[in-house]
Amino acid sequence: MSHRKLLITFFVLLVVSLAVPIQAQTENVSDLKRQASELLKQTKYTDALPLLEKIAALEPNDGETQFYLAFALLGQSKNTQDAAARKALRVRARNAFVKAKALNFNEPKLDALIMSLPEDGSEAPGFSSNPEANKLMEEGEALFTQGKADEALKKYQEALNLEPKLYHAALFSGDIYLQKQDYEKAEVWYQKAIAIDPDKETAYRYSATPLMKQRKTDAARDRYIEAFIVEPYNRFARGGLIQWAQATQTQLAHPDIEIPTNVTFDEKGDAKINLDANALLGGGKDDGGFAWIAYGGARSTWRKEKFAKMFPNEKAYRHSLAEEVDALRTVVSVATSDKKAKLGPSLARLKKLDEQGLLESYILIARPDEGIVQDYPAYLKQNRDKLRRYMLEYVVKGGGN
Repeated sequence: MSHRKLLITFFVLLVVSLAVPIQAQTENVSDLKRQASELLKQTKYTDALPLLEKIAALEPNDGETQFYLAFALLGQSKNTQDAAARKALRVRARNAFVKAKALNFNEPKLDALIMSLPEDGSEAPGFSSNPEANKLMEEGEALFTQGKADEALKKYQEALNLEPKLYHAALFSGDIYLQKQDYEKAEVWYQKAIAIDPDKETAYRYSATPLMKQRKTDAARDRYIEAFIVEPYNRFARGGLIQWAQATQTQLAHPDIEIPTNVTFDEKGDAKINLDANALLGGGKDDGGFAWIAYGGARSTWRKEKFAKMFPNEKAYRHSLAEEVDALRTVVSVATSDKKAKLGPSLARLKKLDEQGLLESYILIARPDEGIVQDYPAYLKQNRDKLRRYMLEYVVKGGGN
């Protein structure tokens, strides 16, 4: 389901700081900000919209105001019956997010929010193929944006009774309890959403918010990691992990590995191997750098022969996880065959990752491309524990040793 339907709920997870941190140009603007902030804390987006529009007119170059204005516009769109008017409001919301970015507003999920809204303001897919359940969800979302949390919760629960596997009904119920600061019940409903679809990132990420509010940062880290490993190429999942790192002053990084060669193929399928001569020679050091020449050869073999054998059901060649693993293992094997060589840092780290069973995780998360990402779902299904270990032992430890 599109993230467009999640934008309003996402907003309740933010710390609303509109009224205080921004330096007001006049006392009137400061008053407007205080009023808007209180309404936003109560998820009364439709009531906050006129105030935010006034603030934006007075301070058109303030990125934070544009950011919150965008959410209020989305809230209004949920309470607008006319399709053309809803579309126009979504276009305005997207433009406000874009302007917030242009004004350097610092929010890790901002790019994801922009991408979740089509430029033409197109409607998102519904919550459910069950018309009655979908109608209840839409009504609940509209009530939520008006600050009518209890009434919204009732709608979500009714929808869930009609369709017990309706992910967003459970998810949004958790949001209501989060707003009420009933963290125990919020956790119950987030866990219900996770049980409905354990391979969707949203409930993991949302469930981290009450943990952060309770200063349970390690538990929150684990939820953000889980969100990331189920959807590592999702900007919202990545943004959640970045927010946790900023809040805990943690440096996120992958192992520092430099691969001094790359392979491209011409129209005939012939390999073109580009090598960094300095890296290969190791600056005169006997560090195994010569072995990188084997990388291109291994990749070329996959392009000509191995891919068709390994993936008989795929019509066209692509760069696969299996190919990258094989190429890197070949390099390490060649380097270690010279007993005199003392592996350089990059080769030593690759060797260690492979010995730990984490080489595939490193490639999928740190070095994915269009071909490799196609292998992620199958790998996740069988190796979730390894992906989790890679995140814990390397990424959240600044790249590991």
